[in-house]
Amino acid sequence: MTHQVLARKWRPRTFQEMVGQEHILRMLTHALDSQRLHHAYLFTGTRGVGKTTLGRILAKCLNCETGITSTPCNTCSICKAIDAGNCLDLIEVDAASRTKVEDTRELLDNVQYAPTQGRYKIYLIDEVHMLSNHSFNALLKTLEEPPAHVKFLLATTDPKRLPITILSRCLQFNLRHVPIEKITQHLAHICTTENIVFEIAALQSLAQAADGSMRDALSLLDQAIAFCAGNVKSTETRMMLGCMDQDVIFHLLDALAKSNGSQLLTEITELAQHGPDFNQVLEDVLSTLHQISIAQIVPDARAYSEQIQQFAKTFSAEDIQLYYQIGLIGRRDLPFAPSAHQGFEMMMLRMLAFHPVVAPQTQNTVSAAPSQAAPVASAPLTWTEILSKLPLSGMALALASHCALTRLSDHKIELSLEAKHESLLNKKLVERIEQALIQHLNKSIQLEIKITKTELNTPAQQQGEKQAKRHADATTLIQNNPQVQKIMDVFEATLDPNSITAV
Repeated sequence: MTHQVLARKWRPRTFQEMVGQEHILRMLTHALDSQRLHHAYLFTGTRGVGKTTLGRILAKCLNCETGITSTPCNTCSICKAIDAGNCLDLIEVDAASRTKVEDTRELLDNVQYAPTQGRYKIYLIDEVHMLSNHSFNALLKTLEEPPAHVKFLLATTDPKRLPITILSRCLQFNLRHVPIEKITQHLAHICTTENIVFEIAALQSLAQAADGSMRDALSLLDQAIAFCAGNVKSTETRMMLGCMDQDVIFHLLDALAKSNGSQLLTEITELAQHGPDFNQVLEDVLSTLHQISIAQIVPDARAYSEQIQQFAKTFSAEDIQLYYQIGLIGRRDLPFAPSAHQGFEMMMLRMLAFHPVVAPQTQNTVSAAPSQAAPVASAPLTWTEILSKLPLSGMALALASHCALTRLSDHKIELSLEAKHESLLNKKLVERIEQALIQHLNKSIQLEIKITKTELNTPAQQQGEKQAKRHADATTLIQNNPQVQKIMDVFEATLDPNSITAV
């Protein structure tokens, strides 16, 4: 038995079988059911989104022997002929190969004759923007006063190249990119029906590579089935697509989560030994960050891998948003780096360095004149209290928030910084913190920050613990709410603590 490629085997035969384009299907369905027909339809959109397929289905709707309907029977002789591509009343034209005016005139000479079998003689002109100006003029005369038995279905990937006189005489429908989620779901349905073993992550990679084109997705699925010997696995699929193994991306993010600069550099060095396309690696990092962000904000929107769900809990939403923005800027600047390896490495280090920290609440204070300065003894003795009064922001605040007070003397302050946050430490930031202390205490102070392997109780940690307590209190409050309990009893529901945000 001859094998039929998936893109042809699974080509939609009715509006209901089409994936995506709901806005267009709704308009066409209502128009057909109410018999409000136009003589010329223009379908625009990128490759593989269903322009020609939609045209063929519409041709069946118009010529089906059961009558004009939005649900053709697909069993009558005309429906079968259109599906087989041999209907005499559906004239399909590839404008790219028939650009001359003579070709167009020859085509239109038969417009005046009645259809052979069906209700209408339908001209389906693909890539209509490829026609010459003279051809457009010839077509325009027919579009202005078409015979009642003729319908034109035009398709193009570049509507801007069509003359305004043609556009104004057509009912226009702009087909959109098919969302990745819908492509993934459809590929999963096809694999299940075809008894093909698959991993959902592999189908997601294919859907992303298809870039909104269902036809491209089906072609890629055919390739993946052959490449993976019928078992469509994530690792092999990403290898086929030239993408990086997802585990490599996870290792990079794990180093970020631990604020471990050494591990991050090691992972990038090992990655570089395989000669990857760092631009593609960066795209994979951004795509993974995007999945994590959705898992954090809308956890029920999609099915996620266990690792994505874990990262969604490990990182804060602010972390992910900042990393994504840094990645976008890094992608823009990557061609300007001395090497792609260096540019990618610098971008990842920037993610590690610019770690967002929630600033502690500051109190409005008025600095006293030097002659009225308060004595040092009246200053606070904990670092959190001191920090709350310092005019710091940005990276200086981030560094100070991850420190703990080790020693406080008359003219010297010593802070400790955990080794995992060592990447935050640099001379300029220390100087900014020192100047802020001098300004606050109104006296000369020398600041020293030392690295320690000991776990510290820092303002950043205290802030996190307060946030965790607020979250726990909010969760308890909601769980004990009679209305919530009633809803949970009626619907047999459970409360997801991750959906609760404490402010």
